[in-house]
Amino acid sequence: MSEPADGFSAVLEAAVAAGVPRQWVQTAVDTLVTETTALAQLTQRLDYVALGAAVRLILDRPAARVVVTGVGKSGHIAHKAAATLSSTGTPALYVSAAEGVHGDLGMIRPDEVVLAFSYRGETNEIVALLPALTRLRTKLIAVTGRADSTLGRHAEVVLDVGVEREACPHNLAPTASTTAMLAVSDALAMTLMTARSFSQADYALLHPGGSLGRQLLLTVADVMRTGRDQATVRADATVQEALLVMTQSPVRGVTNVVDEGGHLVGVFTDGNLRVSLVQLREVLGAPVSSVMGRHPTTITPERLATEALAIMQARELDNLCVVDGEGCAVGVVDVQDLLRCGLT
Repeated sequence: MSEPADGFSAVLEAAVAAGVPRQWVQTAVDTLVTETTALAQLTQRLDYVALGAAVRLILDRPAARVVVTGVGKSGHIAHKAAATLSSTGTPALYVSAAEGVHGDLGMIRPDEVVLAFSYRGETNEIVALLPALTRLRTKLIAVTGRADSTLGRHAEVVLDVGVEREACPHNLAPTASTTAMLAVSDALAMTLMTARSFSQADYALLHPGGSLGRQLLLTVADVMRTGRDQATVRADATVQEALLVMTQSPVRGVTNVVDEGGHLVGVFTDGNLRVSLVQLREVLGAPVSSVMGRHPTTITPERLATEALAIMQARELDNLCVVDGEGCAVGVVDVQDLLRCGLT
């Protein structure tokens, strides 16, 4: 095993000095080096023609799912592979090989693609599935470390993930081999993703509850306050009337100012009030149009909420007026609402 670089050696010695037994540190390092070496070697020798054939098998059946199967540690990798495929634009279903031979084969439809994980390719449950998969006319892709195994011989495409040795000190526990399986399954999913031109927007549609989903799907219309949840006054209202409306509104400190047709003509804020108190003696009776801010920054409902946030951050605004295509005030976006949506 190659020795780590000097800088890294210092890190390891610091762990030993902190009380971690040297043998533990060395075992952890050996494991990581073995697995990264296995991945580096796999990168050099993976059959990319076979990978391309696997991608084409799946793309040629746009209406079919990829049925992913495996047993034991390979089954865990298969389960994760199905989840990754599904979340990146390739509908996939995990079926345990152990349950498959006891009825779950009914979940597999004729002509679907089956992606089977078995490092040695001789797992009893996997081998028992093969005759039924043949009768169903499925297209079989094998992810295995033994291309000449029973699984490999029955597969239309073999992705060979063989490694020189496991990271296990006894060369027994699946470690480097499962890491190689995981990496190749990710490579297959990402290649399919590229082939499908699967975009960020497509990803967001499948992850509406995640941060990216909120950033790409949430619009101003989804977060803005409308109706009685926003403050709006006519331009001929007095400052005192505007203050009363602002006080009663859930969004404090700002009110839209509109003309007779509902078109936004300005905004009146706490800041406008402070300025006007200095300039006018009888400010409460003055028309709000005389002290309002003119040409307010606005946004339309169909714009993304992230765009609203960017505008508010750039201009240091707590609120942003929302207008329709005709310039009518239809709502207001409050920075606190964006915070609650997890956009910041």
